[in-house]
Amino acid sequence: MTLVVGLGSPDRGDDGVGPEVAKRVRARGLMGVRVRVLGDPHRLLEAWADDDDVVVVDALRSGEQPAGTVLAIEAGRTAVTPLAPPGRPCGTHALGLADVVRLAREVDALPQRLLVVGVVGRTFALGAGLSDPVRAALDAATAVVESRTGR
Repeated sequence: MTLVVGLGSPDRGDDGVGPEVAKRVRARGLMGVRVRVLGDPHRLLEAWADDDDVVVVDALRSGEQPAGTVLAIEAGRTAVTPLAPPGRPCGTHALGLADVVRLAREVDALPQRLLVVGVVGRTFALGAGLSDPVRAALDAATAVVESRTGR
């Protein structure tokens, strides 16, 4: 069983990319795939507590890649590269996804396999919809999730 988590807030511009990809994955009705949508990363520890194979889709802020860039980062128990250096946020939340992954690693609560699918966002304004580059990246991000789930 694979847990797919769409992380983010649909009413904060590109932060809604995680929930939108989760919605697309859910609509496909893939066997062996559970889908959840969460607004804040701190809820991940509880959400994936019983899962060893997890995919989290989230918006990222980046000064290096253009909006709409899709990144796939292995972050599970055997991963050697951190999502982001300590103190450097990689998500759009106060307690970022990288912080939650570091915490989960420290308390031995990290899934065996964890894939973070990040989509670089442009705007995170309250009430805004997805920007054009992020909307254009939805199919690619969904395909990365589906390739991981083996469906």
